[in-house]
Amino acid sequence: MQLTGLAGKAAFVTGAAGGIGRAVVDGLVASGVRVFATDRQIDPAWSAAEGPVQGAALDISDEGAVQRVIAEADTEMGGFDFGVNVAGILDTTPVADLKGDVWRRVFDVNCHGAFFVCRALAARMAERRQGSIVVVGSNAAGIPRKNMAAYAASKAAATMFVRCLGLEVAEHGVRCNVVAPGSTLTPMQTGMWTTPASQERVIEGDLASYRTGIPLKKLAMPEDIANAVLFLLSDQAGHITMADLYVDGGATLRG
Repeated sequence: MQLTGLAGKAAFVTGAAGGIGRAVVDGLVASGVRVFATDRQIDPAWSAAEGPVQGAALDISDEGAVQRVIAEADTEMGGFDFGVNVAGILDTTPVADLKGDVWRRVFDVNCHGAFFVCRALAARMAERRQGSIVVVGSNAAGIPRKNMAAYAASKAAATMFVRCLGLEVAEHGVRCNVVAPGSTLTPMQTGMWTTPASQERVIEGDLASYRTGIPLKKLAMPEDIANAVLFLLSDQAGHITMADLYVDGGATLRG
């Protein structure tokens, strides 16, 4: 199946500099989409006057900066058809040791940042009566994980926000969905590994931490997640909204 409805459109992407975000940008460009890419540090090539990718530095936890960058980029790009929020941060502190400022910082990016970005994009899309937004969440939003309380809670909050937003803007022709990755071969994932056997432990599961393994016996690649994002943006997903698509190799034992 070839995805349609992407070529010639414009997309706003956060967390675009690496990992899943970079794969999303690459997939969009390959599909003929013009991209405005943001991250805290951006690829210098995105500042070029020409090319399929433009960009700006952006911390999505800064509400004012989000409003300003999206307003300017929306004008520059002639309006956004798509929005993809990938930006996120991880913390693995046990609850007993978790400081309030760390908890707040995780929520500032993963939950509040998603809110700021999606609110700004959805308002403009609703006025034009068309658009599609995808937020990259996590399968941790749907299952308890030791040492991931802040991350899992922030992703769960963001997931429910997207579903509520999707309900509000559906009548205006705007679709809002979540892609929930599991363990994916990105710097965020490998940054948690402490031994050469860490990857195998993730795949096989860990009884001591009550964590299931991955039935497909492999980690996701960033492109696996990007492919799911592109599907939800495409015409082939034109009757899908408020969905939470798990792309985790079966790790959460749910659909």
